[in-house]
Order: sequence, then C-alpha cells, then structure tokens
Amino acid sequence: MKENADKLRALDSSELANKLSEGAETMFRLRFQMSMGQTDGVKKLRGLRKERARILTLFQQRGEEAPHVAAPLAKKAAAPKAKKAAKTKKDAKASR
Repeated sequence: MKENADKLRALDSSELANKLSEGAETMFRLRFQMSMGQTDGVKKLRGLRKERARILTLFQQRGEEAPHVAAPLAKKAAAPKAKKAAKTKKDAKASR
C-alpha cells in the first residue's frame, strides 16, 4: 500500500486529476456491470475507492482544491428532482 501512495505523491496535480476522472469512469462502469449481473468486480471496485481516497487526501495535504468529478449520469439524475421540487412549490402557492 505504501508503494501506491508513493507513486501517487510523485505525480503532479494535473496527472492526479486525470487519474481521479479515469477512476470515476471505471467505477461507474463496474457498478453498472455489477447491477446487470455481468461481473463480480467487488474487489476491483473496493480498490478503486481506496485509490480515489488516496488521491483526494493528497490534494488536501497539498492544500489544493480537488477537482469535482461527477458520475457520467449524475447531472441527468439531479434534474428531475429539481423539477419536482419546483412543481410542489407551485402547487403550494396555488392552494393558498
């Protein structure tokens, strides 16, 4: 485990951000495959989460802000909730 952290410490911020985004994409694909029953990637998923935590820790130790890496479908999932909340506010005003 120490070797992994040492390898990551040797990278600069842009390379770390790149690894972080690649890891997020890989985690998304693994989770999707696991939900479809195509793979048993629990061990690999756990390793990716740990690597992500190491990278985020390095950003924090360096005093830099970590880049925000969202899941590929996170933006689509958030939009319907906002619309639903807006509808309930309109309904509340209409009932007054």
